[in-house]
Amino acid sequence: MNALVIITGRGLGGDAVVAYNVISALEKKGVHCEIALDESAPGTIFKKNGLTWHKISIPQAGGHAATKVSSLKAAFKMFTATFKARRLIKKLDVDFVVGIIGGGAIVASVGAKFAGKPCATLCSTPLDMKVCPKLNHTIILPEYYLFREDVLPENLSKTYYPLNDDVDSGDGNIALEKLKEYSLFDENKKTILFSSGSSLFKGMIEAANNFVNFTDEYNVLLIGYPMHDEYGDLINRDKIIYLGFLDWLNHLYNYIDLAVLTDDGVMIEELLACEVPIVTITKIKWGRYHNMEGIFKGAILETDIENANETILNAFENYDSIKDRADIFSKELLDAKPKLAQKIIDVCGK
Repeated sequence: MNALVIITGRGLGGDAVVAYNVISALEKKGVHCEIALDESAPGTIFKKNGLTWHKISIPQAGGHAATKVSSLKAAFKMFTATFKARRLIKKLDVDFVVGIIGGGAIVASVGAKFAGKPCATLCSTPLDMKVCPKLNHTIILPEYYLFREDVLPENLSKTYYPLNDDVDSGDGNIALEKLKEYSLFDENKKTILFSSGSSLFKGMIEAANNFVNFTDEYNVLLIGYPMHDEYGDLINRDKIIYLGFLDWLNHLYNYIDLAVLTDDGVMIEELLACEVPIVTITKIKWGRYHNMEGIFKGAILETDIENANETILNAFENYDSIKDRADIFSKELLDAKPKLAQKIIDVCGK
């Protein structure tokens, strides 16, 4: 079988990781995958893994941050983009199409419909969920509120994020040796990772700054590329170990004691798969709230920026019970990837 996987974003961060894991899982089940990215995307993750891609137009409307104006502008661009996608689908003559989140899901969904091909889409935003379920089977990711429903319509199903095969096989000693290169690091202290994903949001910088000004009893790590260059100047580098963008995250996951994250994205599940307790800070990304604490009950403590310091200390006070709950979710999260690939094959093979 052959599939075309259409992916939103620039091929750098979370959406690209999801797509790469979907592709690798499908190929393990004998499906040859072609890839399509927006023509402006550098495709770093795919390039790093020796993969090539087709260049088409995949408009973005801001995902969870979409406004009426941005959605209308995207809809206009989407009209042209779907015909380009249709041409590519026809040219490649694939058996089915997979769309990954936001614009990638919508372009795949409409393009496949025009081309007369089966399609499955992974969706998590209000905009892609407005379009895709009307046209094809849609698989919901945890950020969307319907994920919490026990019973879904026949054209909907749900999945945890597909995770990297090596996510839980990191070596904490490798991370330790790398961290020793930083003069601020003290291996006798517990270590906390602050992250808003591949993009570093201003709110997460604020949370990390607040915490290091509140206590100096922990190693505080901060990762990600600043959303805007000037955000980098806001980091208190006298007290925070800023690591930027890492290619040894799985080793770091195996070393840290606690993670402080935004309440969305694949990193939550990666860390729970590694049995790391989590504090989520809500509404950092465009004011959105996803209630990850409600999905992973007992393994996550939720807070806002104003109360983050106290919540982090509370997490350490209740560390063993939170870690035990993370352990319960770990196996299910690690099993999600092959199950998702099989679901895609099943719904597109009907």
